[in-house]
Amino acid sequence: METGVPIRFEHEGPRHRLAAFKGEPPPVDARVVVATKKGPRMARVRGRPKGGRPEVELVRTATPEDLAHWNRLVERAVRLKWRLKAYFRQRLPGLKPVGVEYTLDGRLAFLYLKAGEKKRLGGEIKELARMAEARVEPVFLGDRDEVAHLGALGPCGMETCCSTWMQEFGPSTIRMARDQQLPLSPEKISGPCGRLLCCIAFEHPIYKELLEKLPRKNAKVCTQQGVCGKVVKHHPLKLEVEIKTPSGGLVTARLGELEPWEEA
Repeated sequence: METGVPIRFEHEGPRHRLAAFKGEPPPVDARVVVATKKGPRMARVRGRPKGGRPEVELVRTATPEDLAHWNRLVERAVRLKWRLKAYFRQRLPGLKPVGVEYTLDGRLAFLYLKAGEKKRLGGEIKELARMAEARVEPVFLGDRDEVAHLGALGPCGMETCCSTWMQEFGPSTIRMARDQQLPLSPEKISGPCGRLLCCIAFEHPIYKELLEKLPRKNAKVCTQQGVCGKVVKHHPLKLEVEIKTPSGGLVTARLGELEPWEEA
């Protein structure tokens, strides 16, 4: 049963929330006003209706008046962000303002902050509320969250997965990079966030499946042409291995050409 439409808030990366709706669902990519526990917010529809447990309620498709009001709030948020940059540089240099978002009623401002570790703002909250002319709620971002929030280009030349479609971060490991024959230089396998590329984890299952078909490293094999030796390297996408012969030579062979090496 279709119970909600996926929506995305402006400053929360690509994560989708499910919004309950009544009547005809709004089209994909439409701006909508959403009721949340912290006040009305502007969001964008990111998919067709589907089943699930709604987290928020869709109030209406945004009207021209809603959009004009939202644009004024965005301008207000940008001005506040630049004021906060100067404030934090003087008072809290360990924090970096990344973005600001107001609820549509202007009563609450989400302050998206980058920090090496979460810090207690304590007495600064009142001063920040005075500057924002609203209640403030700090939202601390990690390295990956910051890139998802701001957007960036990945090494592939496309916009990063975390800022476009990813719903949650998964673990990428050096072992996965080794399985994919990737260079282990940090500059080659790290994203704009400085962490291992998320796509390493996305692509690993197919590499793992292909590697399971190939003989393991150091396995003794022979080709149909009678060349024998030990497997020293895999080329999983080609289903090929490199074989080192007893004389020190290297031979590349496809999976279908390999046979076990039965020593006399």
